[in-house]
Amino acid sequence: MLESIRVTESVIQEVDDGDDDEEEDDDDDDNYEVKEENGVLVLNDANFDIFTADKDTVLLEFYAPWCGHCKQFAPEYEKIAKTLKENDPPIPVAKIDATAATALASRFDVSGYPTIKILKKGQPVDYDGSRTEDAIVAKVKEISDPNWTPPPEATLVLTQDNFDDVVNNADIILVEFYAPWCGHCKRLAPEYEKAAQELSKRTPPIPLAKVDATAETELAKKFDVTGYPTLKIFRKGKPYDYSGPREKYGIVDYMIEQAGPPSKQIQATKQVQEFLKDGDDVIIIGVFSGETDEAYQLYQEAAHSLREDYKFHHTFSNEIAKLLKVSPGKLVVMQPEKFQSKHEPKMHVLDIKHSTDESEIKEHVVKHALPLVGHRKPSNDARRYAKRPLVVVYYTVDFSFDYRVATQYWRGKVLEVAKDFPEYVFAVSDEEDYSSEIKDLGLLESGEDVNVAILDEGGKKYAMEPEEFDSDVLRQFVLAFKKGKLKHIVKSQPVPKNNKGPVKVVVGKTFDTIVMDPKNDVLIEFYAPWCGHCKKLEPVYTELGKKYKNEKNLVIAKMDATANDVTNDHYKVEGFPTIYFAPRDKKNNPIKFEGGDRDLEHLSEFIEEHATKRSRTKEEL
Repeated sequence: MLESIRVTESVIQEVDDGDDDEEEDDDDDDNYEVKEENGVLVLNDANFDIFTADKDTVLLEFYAPWCGHCKQFAPEYEKIAKTLKENDPPIPVAKIDATAATALASRFDVSGYPTIKILKKGQPVDYDGSRTEDAIVAKVKEISDPNWTPPPEATLVLTQDNFDDVVNNADIILVEFYAPWCGHCKRLAPEYEKAAQELSKRTPPIPLAKVDATAETELAKKFDVTGYPTLKIFRKGKPYDYSGPREKYGIVDYMIEQAGPPSKQIQATKQVQEFLKDGDDVIIIGVFSGETDEAYQLYQEAAHSLREDYKFHHTFSNEIAKLLKVSPGKLVVMQPEKFQSKHEPKMHVLDIKHSTDESEIKEHVVKHALPLVGHRKPSNDARRYAKRPLVVVYYTVDFSFDYRVATQYWRGKVLEVAKDFPEYVFAVSDEEDYSSEIKDLGLLESGEDVNVAILDEGGKKYAMEPEEFDSDVLRQFVLAFKKGKLKHIVKSQPVPKNNKGPVKVVVGKTFDTIVMDPKNDVLIEFYAPWCGHCKKLEPVYTELGKKYKNEKNLVIAKMDATANDVTNDHYKVEGFPTIYFAPRDKKNNPIKFEGGDRDLEHLSEFIEEHATKRSRTKEEL
């Protein structure tokens, strides 16, 4: 059944501009017209506000035509529409194609399909229950009640007046520093509130709080808030960076884990033996006399700071102390057997004394976390192998029983060189895990079983010429690097012959000359050709380039980050598009565009705020 409901003429003012516009007017009429399909109203960007303006309660479904879950839900939704139409008073049930009504999808933060919301006096209420007629109808009727009021927020609101009192007395609390205008903050808000509600039901509850950093500037400054949203975990007032997920279930799981102790107790020597025999990462064990041991308390504090990157263990067992040949009050850091060698100590022991501070414990762990030659892989790359220079040897790395001998054979040759260059980090990597990296190094077709590269600061990379691998060949390569005799590799598209458009095109070979040019401020967008957000930004960014084309000492630029190397480590590209402002006098301290909408107004404000020198060229008339 297909019916049409005409929005009242008093709401829509039509202007007759003549016969030439009749076809366009007909199209506009179609957009404003509210159609009905099988009892469900069809809303879009044009008719939504007009239709909902005078409605107390409206049930909304945001869907995608290709979505299987949406198709499966459609018959149930039509039954819901029929039931609510018979309600007294009737409650409208509508659907919105979120792939076509993109403005509405953005406005209501739709990120999955189907998304169900209940509009109450123009304000959206999220629906998270089961997608059944009984459950949805019951919830809609509950909200449509004239006496219904939204439940109070579970998220605490903190200000300068109550911050210390709340945060200092909480064993653990998550605090979001936000800006009211920030798009990322708006998207996080409903997920954050849902997580707050869920965590408030725990015993003991884990509180979540928020601070308007634009109003509470002293708090923002105190905790080094430079972007939005910034999330921090506080334990009895002490801040720790939050690096967990930003959706309800991820936040809940992460905070439950964070609320537990940072170190797990081990009680049997067998556990230590298993770590040594089967472990794949550094082994950290604090040995103490008991929970009241002052050294144990200090160890726990240090472990909190590093729990994101390392697994901490502790023991009060005399048997384990004997096995490790240490007395209570000691911190032992050691490697699994497969990473041990004759060139390095089997364990590194720190005596935690009364005078030992937290920083010494953290330094001891970080300093000895890597073996002389470790196994770099995608799961530990960012956490363990961020330090540069990094010497990487690529081959078929497999520590399983059948291939361990071959893996250790080549690793042994690397160890012979690594012991003589303690200033560099050495690692082996499986060539399949890093095939794209090897390709970028030009070594994919080397014909050698073992390839070598050095990854240096500033994103510079050096590849060893294909040659039969042994310790002497590796030693010569590392020595040549140390003496500055190697030429680094840059992945780059061809340099554009004509680069006079409003937006300068940057490639790998021109990054230093354009972006790092000390004479100019540079706004640089890193994009991916396949990225939908980047495509949407392109016309806006071109307009931005035109706006500032005659501005001296200011360059608007873009770079395809999938086809070119970013040759400076200070410009981190972890998603698309990523935009940085590189001030002429602070090229190694670029400012990332975060939070605001990527439109002409906000991008212009970003430039105006951070530009170091304004000198617009006046055109003579």
